[in-house]
Amino acid sequence: MMKEIIAENARRKLMMRGLYNPIKGDGCCGKRVAVTAPDGAVVRVPVEMTRDADYAGAQRDFNAWERLRCRHDFEFWAARCVTVRDKRTGAFVKLVLNRPQRRLVKVMEEQRRAGEPVRVILLKARQWGGSTVTQMYMAWMQTTRRHNWHSLVCAHVKDTAAGIRGMYAEMLRNYPEELWEGDAAPGFAGFERTQNTRVIEGRGCRVTLGSSERQEAVRGFDFAMAHLSEVAFWNSSAMRSPDEFIGAICGSILREPDTLIVLESTANGVGNYFHSEWLRSCRGESDKTAVFVPWYEIELYSAEVADAEKLWRSLSDYERRLWDKHGCTLEQIQWYRDKLREYGSAERMAAEYPTDDVEAFANTGTGVFSLEKIGELRRGCEAPAMCGELRGNFLRGIGAMEGIKFVEDCHGKLKVWRVPEGCCGSGRYVVAVDIGGRSARSDFSVISVLDRMGESGMPEVVAQWRGHIDHDLLAWKSATIGAWYDDALLVIESNTLDSHNTEGDHSMLLT
Repeated sequence: MMKEIIAENARRKLMMRGLYNPIKGDGCCGKRVAVTAPDGAVVRVPVEMTRDADYAGAQRDFNAWERLRCRHDFEFWAARCVTVRDKRTGAFVKLVLNRPQRRLVKVMEEQRRAGEPVRVILLKARQWGGSTVTQMYMAWMQTTRRHNWHSLVCAHVKDTAAGIRGMYAEMLRNYPEELWEGDAAPGFAGFERTQNTRVIEGRGCRVTLGSSERQEAVRGFDFAMAHLSEVAFWNSSAMRSPDEFIGAICGSILREPDTLIVLESTANGVGNYFHSEWLRSCRGESDKTAVFVPWYEIELYSAEVADAEKLWRSLSDYERRLWDKHGCTLEQIQWYRDKLREYGSAERMAAEYPTDDVEAFANTGTGVFSLEKIGELRRGCEAPAMCGELRGNFLRGIGAMEGIKFVEDCHGKLKVWRVPEGCCGSGRYVVAVDIGGRSARSDFSVISVLDRMGESGMPEVVAQWRGHIDHDLLAWKSATIGAWYDDALLVIESNTLDSHNTEGDHSMLLT
């Protein structure tokens, strides 16, 4: 049996190494054709390049031919023109894409070559260069394909965005002179005395820095591309929210060829904007294609195996799934086991090096339930039928439960999956209230409406309100929702709000 396992392991390692040479065009994405370059070398280039009107003339001039190839072949352009700092050695090297980077580029190139706008949401694992390749893809558009094609780099804090733009500056400093297509030497120039915007000389393309903390600094600009980084860490408050800010940015970018929007982040728990957008994309409800890179696709994460048979016989159930389900090699499983000893728990390990997107989100929050159960429950989830708020005649007092009507609002905090049946006093609905805090940094208050006789015959949540609010207004909002749901049974948790006075019946203090 071990002979078969070792043979399969060797086959997997060979497949992972593959054949990739972006200069020759081997292993690159897209439909390609073998041609002879002006220097006599046989290379594989994108079919679109051979259909370009400049192709015949470029065959008489090697520099012109390479410039034309740069315009059509991102992977060649990256390996020929882009200089980046290697994370392991610190040395400056040309950007030869690794496996995860190639997978992301393939998604973007499929959209671009189909004449569609590029739209991606990227869930990142650690240290594979997702931000780097996203930024360089935008740079490729601006340095070879488009003039006056403006971009935005926006992160949760400005320093992160500045670091991303620093990659761009390094690329321009080291750009091969013979391949530059611009009226001036490659480099950044100031733009109308602004601190956050630079112009690529000779191309007229602006690169603007922004942060979620200073949203007003990027409003009103004319962008064709946006790289929105670490979106899961963008703060939400009563005055600003990631969905409104990102909606404003994305709404200003036309759905035209060569436009681009990439939302990328490491996971930061569930229930936030990034997590919601990820789930929408996975369900096919968004315009963005979801891309997740697990730890085992990153070439660095492999370790030598001293005794293959001993390792095989000692595999845990989880490690066995890595072999059977995910196609990992023994060397990758050895690395995972060694790294797990460093972290001490599977949960902490999964937060840093997730195997799938469920692990990534579940282990970066404070959840206590098993990943398998979370996945089973998520498959039964659906988007709400409507969002908005319930409005009575008044915000508080008896008038709050008179003249109740539902007002639709895409930014409303009340999500409704099933409207009330209209059988007052039936006892069908229960409204349960979890009291949170008033400030944006405190826990959310949550009002959940349960239908004891759900469509499946089992109790199910049919509505939920979630937000920060003063406690007296929370009480009246809960009562309003309970009144709308056929005079439901209203249950409010008992917590530290009343711990200072535990005697007597306080159920009538709602005044």
